[in-house]
Amino acid sequence: MLSALIAAAALTLTVQDPGTAVTLQTEVGPLHGTWLAPAEAPRAVGVIIAGSGPTDRDGNSPQGIRASTYRLLAEGLADQGIATVRYDKRGVGESLFTGMAEQDLRFSHLVDDAIGWAEQAAEQAGLPCAWLIGHSEGALVALAATERDTSAICGLVLVAGAGRPARIVLEEQLGPQLPEPMRTQAFTALAELEAGREVESIPGLEALFRPSVQPYLMSWLALDPRELIAAYDGPVLIAQGTTDIQVTTVDSDAIKAAQPDATLVVWDGVNHVLKVAPAERAANIRTYADPDRPLAAPVVPDIAGFILSPR
Repeated sequence: MLSALIAAAALTLTVQDPGTAVTLQTEVGPLHGTWLAPAEAPRAVGVIIAGSGPTDRDGNSPQGIRASTYRLLAEGLADQGIATVRYDKRGVGESLFTGMAEQDLRFSHLVDDAIGWAEQAAEQAGLPCAWLIGHSEGALVALAATERDTSAICGLVLVAGAGRPARIVLEEQLGPQLPEPMRTQAFTALAELEAGREVESIPGLEALFRPSVQPYLMSWLALDPRELIAAYDGPVLIAQGTTDIQVTTVDSDAIKAAQPDATLVVWDGVNHVLKVAPAERAANIRTYADPDRPLAAPVVPDIAGFILSPR
């Protein structure tokens, strides 16, 4: 577990502020994030953990995603009295130059960072623990953090997270897009990586299966979110939208089945970037590039209500 960079004093912000820059020191350099808190002393604090790929602290990506989902969520939670830290992962945004080569990155490093931010955020807010709010792949990071010392973790909010091993979800996502024999080759490669064995490059899929990323893929594919949540006895909110074209209610149902004590909310007509969107793919994807479209109405109230509910 990484040592947290302890802040000298808690910050007080108005909700309208864009936030204050914060850093977390790691063994390979600083990670950069944004601290946003309500004007009054926060009632709770959360760490927003980004999804896969080059997704930055605001929920945006150079791959064309400009929905600003995490910024909007942080602002909404601040209105409800909840402080948050959202951050650029290793190799993303301002955290690009962390001194770690891609072939050295493992899923456990993302878990280290999430716990480090939780420790720092709790200290910053003057509270005993922080909530881990994981979106998409970030939900798996949050779940994996519960295998460590959980004293800094109040509980989990798992938003649009996979409820089955990543190989199964990737096969569902890739299958309709790949012609044969590329589909079979990709599925075989995923199974090999899941088993901890490196694979040869596949023509046309060099970016996905490049040698430098395979160690990370193996560390990720080995995890089963159902096993992780079944072993955790803290409070958990599972949230899923019905028009999410990346993760479905099959996944949220699977996580809920593995941990019946968790709370499940299903948002009708809400997509992967937590905005109201139709199921039709082209129209759904257009919301990914619209930072001015607000989060769906129930998103912030449901998350804040769960975090602040008496226990």
